[in-house]
Amino acid sequence: MGALIVVGDGPEVLNICSGGFLLDAEFSPQRLSELAKMDGAIILAPDSTRIARANVHLVPNPNVPTSETGTRHRTAERVARSVDVPVISVSEDMAIIAVYRQDQKKPLDPIQRLLNRANQALQTLERYKNRLDTVSASLSALEVEDLVTLRDVVTVLQRAEMVRRIAEEVEGYIVELGVDGRLVRLQLEELMGGVDDDRRHVIRDYFSQDDPAWRLDQAMEALSELGTDDLLDLKTVASVLHLPVSAELDGTAQPRGYRLLSKIPRLPDPIIERIADHFGNLHKIMRASEEDLDDVDGVGDTRARAIKEGLSRLAETSILDRYS
Repeated sequence: MGALIVVGDGPEVLNICSGGFLLDAEFSPQRLSELAKMDGAIILAPDSTRIARANVHLVPNPNVPTSETGTRHRTAERVARSVDVPVISVSEDMAIIAVYRQDQKKPLDPIQRLLNRANQALQTLERYKNRLDTVSASLSALEVEDLVTLRDVVTVLQRAEMVRRIAEEVEGYIVELGVDGRLVRLQLEELMGGVDDDRRHVIRDYFSQDDPAWRLDQAMEALSELGTDDLLDLKTVASVLHLPVSAELDGTAQPRGYRLLSKIPRLPDPIIERIADHFGNLHKIMRASEEDLDDVDGVGDTRARAIKEGLSRLAETSILDRYS
C-alpha cells in the first residue's frame, strides 16, 4: 500500500534501524518495487546504487516534532529531521510521493503535470527572451551611436534577470522530471544561450568603479537577490550599478566596450579586457585605427584587422536592425 525509503546507510541511520534483512543487492526499480511489498522501510546506499536493507523498522526519537498524521509520513519526517538524509514516503491510497530532508518536505507531482507546467514555463520564457533580444539589440545600436541612457541599460538588466528567474523555475521542473526532462533541457539550453554572459557584460560595461570595494560579482549577486517588486522598479535595479543616488534614468551612460567586443568571434576574454582597459570606453575603441589596436599587448596586426572589421559589421547590423 506504499513504501518508506531512506537514501543513506551510514551509522546514524543504522542506529535508528531495528530488525529487517541485510541485502546489499544492486539497485533496480523492479527490486525496489518487490521489496516494497513487505512491511517496513527500505535502506539504500547514499548514491542509490545498492539496496542495503529491507523490512526495517525505523525508531526515530519520538520527541522530534512532526506535522504529519499518518504513521508512515510521521516516521519519514522524524527520521529526516533526526538524520541528514533524504527520506521518501510513498502512499498508494492517497497517491502521494513525498521527499523529506531536514525541515523540508517536497511532494512529487505526476510526470504529465510536471511536463505541462514545464511547457507553460518554456512558452513564458520564450516570450520574455524575445523581449530581451529586442531591448538588447536596441542597446547595441544606441551604443554604436553613443546615445545610451541609463534607462536603456537598466531595462536590459531587468529583462535579463526576469529571463534568468524563469529559467531557474524550468530547471526545477527538469530536476523533478529526471530522464523525462531531457527534451525540456534541450529547449532551455537553446533559449538561454548567451543570456548569462550578456547579462554579465552589461553590468561590467556600466557598473560604477568609483567604489573600489564594489566588484562585478557583488553587482551580479545584488541583482539576483532583488525581490520581485524591486525588480520592477528601474531605479532599484540601477542601484546594483552603484551609481550616485541622484543619477537620472534619462542621463547618458558610456559603455566600456566589453559587451560588443565579446560578440567578435574568437576574441579571448584577456584580450577584451586589455582593449577595454587601454581605451577606456567603447566610443574610443570604435574610433581607433588598426594601428591603435595593434598597440594593445597581445593584439597584433591580424587580430587588430579582425577587431576593426568585426566592430564595423556589428555597427552596421545594429543600426540596420534599429531603423528597419
